[in-house]
Amino acid sequence: MAEVEIKRENLVYEKPRLITDNVMHYCPGCSHGTVHKLVAEVIDEMGLENSTVAVSPVGCSVFAYNYIDVDWVEAAHGRACAVATALKRLHPETMVFTYQGDGDLSAIGTAETIHAAARGENIVTIFINNAIYGMTGGQMSPTTLLGMKTATTPYGRNAKLNGFPYKIADMMTHLDGATYITRQSVHTPANVRKCKKAIRKAFENAMAGNGYSLVEVVATCNSGWKLSPVAANKWMEENLIPAYPLGDIKCTELPK
Repeated sequence: MAEVEIKRENLVYEKPRLITDNVMHYCPGCSHGTVHKLVAEVIDEMGLENSTVAVSPVGCSVFAYNYIDVDWVEAAHGRACAVATALKRLHPETMVFTYQGDGDLSAIGTAETIHAAARGENIVTIFINNAIYGMTGGQMSPTTLLGMKTATTPYGRNAKLNGFPYKIADMMTHLDGATYITRQSVHTPANVRKCKKAIRKAFENAMAGNGYSLVEVVATCNSGWKLSPVAANKWMEENLIPAYPLGDIKCTELPK
């Protein structure tokens, strides 16, 4: 027994308790797995294992229910915040969060997301922004950068034809019901720590009844971008992060 305790004291890293043993389907280098780990750790550390309900809609994020061992509800494409609203209102003591990609949240789910934030629903949205539709073939998403090549913009996104990319997190700052909005990444150890801290802060904000929280994670899709994992990280640092700067965007309290 003493030998086991000594080994535990020297333990530097271990698999999060709430991450299942299922083999992850994500492409090597994908940011989803790291974010899953952080979410699982935060839920465990806050003691919310038996009082969390998560909502996953459509896209690469849909299979999150295979990997994080809490209760899950699957929503139709883009409707995660609407489903989460119902869950939280029916069970206000429950931690409710959605896990969504940029194609889901900022395209077909724009209305549901914005109105949940405007109402100040006490839920959290984890928003994975890799500026492309990963699951369905690498098409342009609302957050695709100008000049960025995708399956539907093979010559690069053209503003006259495709419109401009928009920063949905920045756009939501004027909503009184959105009280914590942050943009993070997980491409370095330091950024992983910052992202975990942000997720924890968002969860605490929701459980305190202080309105809607959005944690945007600027992420890689090396498969959709047609880059190696290392090259994808470099491309993200040089292109995506300058367009979507990291850090807290809004941190306030609900109006009285």
